[in-house]
Amino acid sequence: MSELNFEEALEQGDVEIPEALPILPLKETVVFPQSVSPLAIGQERSVKLVEDVLDGERMLALVTVKDPEVDQPGWDDLYETGTAAIVHKMIRVPDGTLRILVQGVARIKLQRRTQDDPYLVGEFEVVEDVVEESQELEALTRSVQNEFGRLISLVPYLPPELELAAANVDEPSALSHLVASTLRLKTEEKQALLEQANVSDRLRDVLRILKRELEVVELGTKIQTQVQSELEKGQREYFLRQQLKAIQDELGEGDEQQAELAELREQIESKNLPEDARKAVDRELGRLEKLPSASAEYGVIRTYLDWIISLPWDETTEDNLDLAHARKILDEDHYDLEKVKERILEYLAVSKLKNDLSGPILCFVGPPGVGKTSLGQSIARTVGREFVRLSVGGVRDEAEIRGHRRTYIGAMPGTIIRSLRDAESKNPVLLIDEIDKMGADFRGDPASAMLEVLDPEQNSNFRDHYLDLPFDLSKVLFICTANQLETIPSPLLDRMDVIHLSGYTEDEKLGIARKYLVPKQLEAHGLDDKPVTISANTLRTVIREYTREAGVRNLERRIADLLRKVAREFADGKAKKISIDVRRARAWLGARRFPADPRKRTADPGVATGLAYTPVGGDVLFIEATAYPGKGKLTITGQLGEVMQESAQAALSWVRSHTDQLGLPENWFAEHDVHIHVPAGAVPKDGPSAGVTIATAIASLVRGEPVADDLGMTGEITLTGQVLPIGGIREKTLAAQRYGLKRVVLPRDNEPDLEELPPETRKELDFILADSIEDVLAVAFQRPGRSRPQAAPAAERQAAASV
Repeated sequence: MSELNFEEALEQGDVEIPEALPILPLKETVVFPQSVSPLAIGQERSVKLVEDVLDGERMLALVTVKDPEVDQPGWDDLYETGTAAIVHKMIRVPDGTLRILVQGVARIKLQRRTQDDPYLVGEFEVVEDVVEESQELEALTRSVQNEFGRLISLVPYLPPELELAAANVDEPSALSHLVASTLRLKTEEKQALLEQANVSDRLRDVLRILKRELEVVELGTKIQTQVQSELEKGQREYFLRQQLKAIQDELGEGDEQQAELAELREQIESKNLPEDARKAVDRELGRLEKLPSASAEYGVIRTYLDWIISLPWDETTEDNLDLAHARKILDEDHYDLEKVKERILEYLAVSKLKNDLSGPILCFVGPPGVGKTSLGQSIARTVGREFVRLSVGGVRDEAEIRGHRRTYIGAMPGTIIRSLRDAESKNPVLLIDEIDKMGADFRGDPASAMLEVLDPEQNSNFRDHYLDLPFDLSKVLFICTANQLETIPSPLLDRMDVIHLSGYTEDEKLGIARKYLVPKQLEAHGLDDKPVTISANTLRTVIREYTREAGVRNLERRIADLLRKVAREFADGKAKKISIDVRRARAWLGARRFPADPRKRTADPGVATGLAYTPVGGDVLFIEATAYPGKGKLTITGQLGEVMQESAQAALSWVRSHTDQLGLPENWFAEHDVHIHVPAGAVPKDGPSAGVTIATAIASLVRGEPVADDLGMTGEITLTGQVLPIGGIREKTLAAQRYGLKRVVLPRDNEPDLEELPPETRKELDFILADSIEDVLAVAFQRPGRSRPQAAPAAERQAAASV
């Protein structure tokens, strides 16, 4: 059939649709019968399809893809209902793609899949329109024409000619196709209209869509009108205000805004601002005078100027560097801590000679409850400065330190500048608490922002993002506190002078309780004027049986528990004088929370007592080993870190390689699997210092002989059996003392650390210094009453050290 005859047949509706048609998948496009649509063809197989169609009968099936993200649609990716269409024109684009113009002929539905390559071909059945001539159909047709005309008048993307075209369409089916093809609808909605064969139902759906689109367009028009009217109202108010201002100036009446600006200028003149700050203030004040008070920018500038005025640019307090006065206050506020007090007094002595209280940043590191924060307060009281505490634990936003820029709504300075505002002094004692608990995320790294704050060489020109002005922090005495050093970044730690605070001994806790905690809690419970006494034995019982910590916070809580009971007795009128003895304390506090003698856990072979260091002080670990038939496999449990697991491997290797030396069965490890467990499995543990303890537990298991129950040990083991030095000696030995152990095995290289221990600890514990694991095992299996090679009594070692 020639092209001329083809066009005539199309106009007369006599086009015959073949049963089998090639399928052109469409993405986010639905072509309706009796509509003309341009299409862009880019895929290679689609280009091949169009070329074959143009060489043949020029008819194809246009079927929409369900998911437009599919690159090569298959049968399951296509809807079953599509449109048979004629390709009218084709243009080749230089990039290799095609542009074609198609005209929909009829609605078709897929019946059978006949071909997959090089493109999809299927057999289709023509779906005829279901038309029931009635007055309802005529009414639907007119309603669609009217609503479509209203929508054309409101929507810019629909040309006015469409209204005339719709009015001239008499056939209801063609009208529905015209409206559906011109509206911007979702692909699913257009596909649903295409699949609807009943013309009346299709017109109802089209009418519903038209009404919805009209509601959306009318609502948008209403919003635009409201916005325009508000803009006009704002302009009108501005002109009226300008006229009012001119009238007030003419009458000589005072303007509230002018009075406010005059007061602000007076405050600025009274401040001795640096040159940079004065330039910024004058610039912002000039902008403020030109703005109406109702302007949003007016409030932003006014808040900025208030912040500058409130800062202590040159306000300072006079330092008191009297060392005798400092020693008196430190002794009043803190029990013992002699070395820490000496370090603080040395710091003040240097400052007195320099006449400048500046220098390295002090960082107090130790377990909770040992007095780190209160030391900062005592230093502020000693030198007569204002004290400000800044907690940075959990801070993850860098803007918390440096502030937010003024472009943000609700912006404000960072915590450093806010703290100085609160101190009303340029040289306060600023305590940065929990500096080891700062984090980092997508908002920045606050620890990096702290580098400038805590660097005496840089912080004289600290620039907050909100102020955007240099502020001198060199006069601020910064003090940091932390529970551990491992989580503090190295560059930040390098700027600090670290002072370690260890846990307290039992005697120190008793002294703190009698001198500070009991009087404080008596006053807190309204008992400071009542005849209440707590004996020293009672306090020792509370320390031993109801608390086990490095600090004294839980001890203070238990004292508070006792005094609440006392307050109840006085309030009920049951007593006029109360003395809390051991019996009464146990009755009020209930069952003991910690066993008096935990050494019974080492009664069985395969258990050894190790000493560990934690961020909250020292602790005792009972490392257990057991065995069962196997082939020498090692299992390690207890939530252990990689270093501790490697220590267990090294300990097992050393024991296996020295079976003859230890008197162990030769084939024992070849016939057994070993399981090592460290209880308190919910607590993460890591570090190399448990190596000798693990080796001792394995040796005890194989020999079937329990480890001495009064012995604790710590040290790193090597594959050659050497015992290497470790850290945290003070915390570990205090933990051994709290648990009631009598002997402690330490690496010989840690002997100098013994001088750092409290006198009562050196008196109560015997220290065995070990060079190799053989030294440890010789002591571990030595029962009480037998000789202990290489174990020197504490008194002898002290005498030797004094010589």
